[in-house]
Amino acid sequence: MPVSTALQQEGRIFQRDQYQKGGIGRWYWDYRDKIILENIHKDAGVILDAGCGEGITLEKICRAFKDRRVIGLDALDENITLCQKHGLPARKGDLYHLEMPEGSVDCCVLSEVIEHLEDPEAVLLEIRRILKPGGRLILVFPNDPIFKLARLMALKFKEAFYDPGHLRQWTPRDIRRQLENLKFRVDVLKSVPFLFWPVSLHCIVVSTKKDLSDR
Repeated sequence: MPVSTALQQEGRIFQRDQYQKGGIGRWYWDYRDKIILENIHKDAGVILDAGCGEGITLEKICRAFKDRRVIGLDALDENITLCQKHGLPARKGDLYHLEMPEGSVDCCVLSEVIEHLEDPEAVLLEIRRILKPGGRLILVFPNDPIFKLARLMALKFKEAFYDPGHLRQWTPRDIRRQLENLKFRVDVLKSVPFLFWPVSLHCIVVSTKKDLSDR
């Protein structure tokens, strides 16, 4: 869960603390990240983890693509400090104004970020700008009601009632429409861990930057 600067230190929930507890939560995080890694092209030379948080997924990308340029970007100083503490290539940045050249990135991972954005279209357009022609966007967002139910069933009451700062609950239909309107081709749209969205925890979407002349 993202670090929220709106909460006092003692009230925050940190991603790495939760991950280190192990159990089904860690198993599921690894399962979800395995799908992300499988959808990064093996020949991707530059990979951006936009909104990398505390770097758990970023760390896996770095291990899987050791000879590639991997960049982590996040808006929170705390997250950057945690990433750098673990030797990860993360830096502070603004997703609305990516300081990267046009057409310079082969693959962008946007995992559990879009639900936090005040203007998601602006961020998606900025990602589209930096992607190479045919570049890939891997986008992940949660199903909040099912997450809350799952945490209550697991007796994780603090996590169940924790406010992660989500501004919108996306659905697979919503995200497909948004991406297609912005000239992305949706290649994969998968609910996990089940195929039926209303009972799943996440939706994973793999899309490709289309040429603006394509219909």
